[in-house]
Amino acid sequence: MPVTVVAAKPTGEVKGNFRFIVNLTDPVFRGFHHGRKKHDDDLEAVLERSRAAGVRSMILTGGSLHESREALELAKQHDFYATVGCHPTRSKQFDQFKGGPEAYLAALDRLIGENMKGKGRVVAVGECGLDYDRTHFASPEVQKRHFRSQLTLAKKYHLPLFLHSRAAHADFVRILREEGFGENGGRNVGANGGVVHSFTGTTEEVVELMDMGFHISVNGCGMKTADNLTAAKAIRPEKIMFETDAPWCSMTSTHASNPHLSQLPANLRALYFPQAMKPESFVYGRPVKGRNEPSAVGGVAWVVHRLNEGVPLEKVTEKAWKNTIELFGLHELAEK
Repeated sequence: MPVTVVAAKPTGEVKGNFRFIVNLTDPVFRGFHHGRKKHDDDLEAVLERSRAAGVRSMILTGGSLHESREALELAKQHDFYATVGCHPTRSKQFDQFKGGPEAYLAALDRLIGENMKGKGRVVAVGECGLDYDRTHFASPEVQKRHFRSQLTLAKKYHLPLFLHSRAAHADFVRILREEGFGENGGRNVGANGGVVHSFTGTTEEVVELMDMGFHISVNGCGMKTADNLTAAKAIRPEKIMFETDAPWCSMTSTHASNPHLSQLPANLRALYFPQAMKPESFVYGRPVKGRNEPSAVGGVAWVVHRLNEGVPLEKVTEKAWKNTIELFGLHELAEK
């Protein structure tokens, strides 16, 4: 079947740099939706749209041992970066692994140790943490045990953490404090800080995590309600990061962020939120409805800019960019 390519020309200059935390290993970027092939593989088109929107690089997140390997392979192909770890909802994999939890942790350990340098390198341990919204996947006790074990890898390799906390703040910070991460991001015990990604918690939680030395990253999921926006506004400039968590956490018309997005200039809207098609009406070069893309991170930055009235968009994006360069040690990007 012929493929129609639709080339979108940027309608305005994008100032500033943007960094995205995305899950490009998800099969939805290869045309598979809920296990069914709906359209052609369009990963390259997704990457092209992200570059047009100002993306300079990406950090691909590993949510399991298998996914971490996939993230590293993709990162090496495209000169991106990757994280290695096990998401709390998948933490039962430690116990189900041949050889048990020790063998699973050792496999993560080897994967990090073998990929600390060069193209597509590991820049963080994670995604790890706690998720009490989805304990049907793994009990709190299982999650806590294997969250704690992964913290040892951050200490061993002096890497930052890529953290997940959902409806579990008290246990989350307790474990971090008990393991030496209560101040300065754990640097006193050999670690190197980290970011609590896809943040949806309270203003009080924002302050506590920042005071412990961690960065906070926001996306569409953290801008659904007025309380979410209040928490996002409380993030100090030196601790803020932006992400999409693509293909999840889209920004929608029902979210509290929408009135701010309605003020997005047309030239930027065309770059961050180009017109999408249903999977059944797929046209190569167009986004797919229901699938968040890396280019949408510009919309996240715009909302934070609007929440901090008087602060120019370029200043907001540049600060998040510099925070990311420093935390993850992406100094080669600063030289480009």
